[in-house]
Order: sequence, then structure tokens, then C-alpha cells
Amino acid sequence: MEQKIDIAIIGECLIELCANGTLADTSTLNKYFGGDTVTTAVTIARMDGKVAYLTQVGNDGFSQFILSSLNKENIDTSLIKINDEQNGMYIVSNCQGNKEVLYYKRKTAATKLSVQDLSEDFIKNIKLIYSTGVVQSISASARELVRESFKLARENDVLTAYDPNYTSCFMNSTDTKEYFEEIIGYTDIIFVSLKNDAQRLYEIDSIDKIMNYMWDRGVKIIVIKSHIDNGYYTGYRGEINFREFYNTQKAIDTTASGDVFNGGFLTALSKGYTPFEATKFASVVSGLQTQNYGAIQAIPYLNAVMENV
Repeated sequence: MEQKIDIAIIGECLIELCANGTLADTSTLNKYFGGDTVTTAVTIARMDGKVAYLTQVGNDGFSQFILSSLNKENIDTSLIKINDEQNGMYIVSNCQGNKEVLYYKRKTAATKLSVQDLSEDFIKNIKLIYSTGVVQSISASARELVRESFKLARENDVLTAYDPNYTSCFMNSTDTKEYFEEIIGYTDIIFVSLKNDAQRLYEIDSIDKIMNYMWDRGVKIIVIKSHIDNGYYTGYRGEINFREFYNTQKAIDTTASGDVFNGGFLTALSKGYTPFEATKFASVVSGLQTQNYGAIQAIPYLNAVMENV
């Protein structure tokens, strides 16, 4: 590789088709790229982090668009393979207060992800690896890849970070909990949504109970995103700090703001910030992103963030 990589992300890059009105009325769809882990990767790159993306993309006419889009964001694509399946896609409308999202994710290229994509030499030379429950849900082989990558990272003293990222749109809560449980023993950093993950997967709504459960399982750093309290709880070495969401009165589109927060947090951590400092930094990154439309289009760059930290 031409540059030293600090963070590797395992995921699926989706094609995004975006309508400016309702799906019923629009006559034009604008083409972008997206997905939970891709959004996190772009955030890391825009924060001047050194990130590589590991996936498989389909040779269906969109493959070069995906690769060129990632390269333009300064994301290392050397780990990406091309196969003959189709790329996943979602269609979204940007109607204020009435967002519509349709997913097309059956038998996509990323379902071919497997331990064959795993490189121990690569993992040994990075600081951190990240993935999500969404990636585990793609296929049994993708699930195995995430588990074995985390296990290998732990064996080589490389940090691991994970977000269950449960969504009822295309994930089963029982399966998602199982995905979570099978990698938690290899996980150093966990991002948890109070509503979507803690309450729906574990039926826990107490911040202290979630923190203690994770600490007891060996997780070092826990970030709980609470829309009830309008902020982030960060737990580290027995201490819990709270920070409010940044500038919420200016928010107009919160799509993927959690994925953006994760990218900001991981970048800051890889650059030597403490977990509490990383939360402060990431809250600004995510808060600025919510002030414009579009998951990836709205992600700020580092100079804008530093002006507001």
C-alpha cells in the first residue's frame, strides 16, 4: 500500500438513488453511494484518518463508480474484490418529516465476503478494525469474516470496534443479538443505541446496567447514544461521562448521524484522544453533518470541525 493504514473497515457499499420529492411523484433519481460502514469510512477519511475499506463489489456497471467514489474520498480500496453478483441498492426520498427508504439487498456482491478476504499481515499493521451487525447479517460467510477478523485482531493487540446497528428494516432482533454475543469477547469499543440496541435486543434501558454488562464482558470503551437524554454516555475505566448532542436546534436531517459519530470517534481515538475527548470531537462531527441533507454529502471536513470543537 502507498500509505500507512490506521483503521480498516469491513462492510458493504450500496448504491444510493435519491429523490428530492416523494418516490411517487419524483421523475429524477440522483446517484450516490452509501451504507452504514461506508459512511463511517468517509467520515474517517474527511477527518484526515488513514482508512482502508474491505468489501466485495459487483461487476454490474456500478463497480467503477463505487471504486472511484471511494478513491476520491482518499479511502484505500486495495482490499476490495470484484465478483459477478449485483451491488446492493437503496432508494431514498428527502421529504422533510416523511423520509421513505426502500432497500434492495438480496444476493448482493458483499454476500461473497469470507475469511478468504482476511489477511493477517494486514491486520498486524493497523491500529483498529471496525464492523457492524448489518455486515454480519449479509451472509453466513460475512458473519464468519467479522468474527475471525476480530479474533485475529485481538491476538495481535489491534483494537476492535463494533456497532450492532440494529434496524428492523432488514434485520432480525434475535439474530442481531446472536451476532453481538459472538464477537463481544473480542471487542474493545462498542457503540450502542439506547433505543435500537439496548432496549430492543436486551430489554435494558438503564445506562448503568448497560455499562456494567459491557465492562463485565471485557469491553473497554462503551458509547451509549441516548435520544431520551439527547446525548452520549461514554464509559471508560469505571467512569461515565455525558455529553449533549451538538447544536441540535440546527439539525435538519439526522440520517446516518450515528455512523458519522462512529467515524469521528474512531479517528480521534486513533490520533491519541482519550475516549472522553473523542466523544466531544465526534459529537461536533455528527452535529455538523445533521445540518445538511444527505448521509455522505453532508459529512463535514476536518477544518470545519476544528472551527467548532
